[in-house]
Amino acid sequence: MHDIVHGITTGAMARRLGVSPTTVRSWDRRYGIGPAVRADGQHRRWGPEDVAMLEEMCRLTASGVPPAEAARAAREARASVVADGGEVSVGDPPSGLVAGPVVSVAKPSPGRAGRATAGSGLPLGDVRKECRGLARAAVRLDGPALEELLQAALVEHGLVTAWEEIMAPTLHAVGRKWESSGDRYVEVEHLLSWHVSTALRRAAVAGPPSSSPPPAAPPVALACVPSEQHTLPLEALAAGLTERGLPTRMFGAAVPAEALDAAVRRSGPAAVVLWSQARSTANHALARHVAGTAFGVQGARTAPLVLLAGPGWLGRTPAPGTARPAGLREALGVISRLYGEAAGREERAGSTGA
Repeated sequence: MHDIVHGITTGAMARRLGVSPTTVRSWDRRYGIGPAVRADGQHRRWGPEDVAMLEEMCRLTASGVPPAEAARAAREARASVVADGGEVSVGDPPSGLVAGPVVSVAKPSPGRAGRATAGSGLPLGDVRKECRGLARAAVRLDGPALEELLQAALVEHGLVTAWEEIMAPTLHAVGRKWESSGDRYVEVEHLLSWHVSTALRRAAVAGPPSSSPPPAAPPVALACVPSEQHTLPLEALAAGLTERGLPTRMFGAAVPAEALDAAVRRSGPAAVVLWSQARSTANHALARHVAGTAFGVQGARTAPLVLLAGPGWLGRTPAPGTARPAGLREALGVISRLYGEAAGREERAGSTGA
């Protein structure tokens, strides 16, 4: 609150809105939608009224209003607020503007944006404030801003929190909007999905692994069940496993049953993660088959633990040899413990043979 009252920088304003600093500056040059007061040296410092004005600009453009018209309406809104001497709140736009519940600038939440469409037209609900900027950037098809926001989320919050509390809720909101809009927003979903996928793959190789598996450790196999096309949750899991130094084999979307069987027998995985987004794709017989697939040398044959990942598997008790993690964090914990147990067995075997 202190920073907003005394003015924030253009970079901070851009992060708040989910746009690039270049976009904020170009709006100032093209449409005269800059800060009401500039600091010494002509540096832009954005006060509460300015923040409200630019959030209104974002909301109007996201709803289809031409930028020049949106800028004019946003400037008028700022002027009316200043003239009235009232509290600055984007949640109460002046009459004549496109209405929509958004976040009050006067009382920002430290981590949550409250129930809001965030000026993006997407049904975000009660989410972290970072989802607001990500949604706006996606609706505007602003690829550079998406890349910057996703990278910032990963750096600030780490992979698990960034996925569970920022990326996934925004992806779900875009999906719901697409389903209810008659094939609109398809381009938004595709662009956001591509940038999320890119960010996850970069995260997997961005830093040194936090731990190392035993020598020649078996991999974790990740695959979508037949007819299932949603791969992003598996990509998030693959990134998390790679961060932990655990070997993976990603087989991607809609893996045929015969191909999955061959992959399991050839790679000898410690665990197989099967993703199903909807009950129509959840193949429980296939999961049981994979859980019962034994491999290895005679007398020491093993079978993988099968993780039933995704909402499609809900409604049934997991069969023997399978587990159903509640989310990314739990899945990483279950798999990491498998490798910890394997390392312990190898250490005990080594000390016995010494």
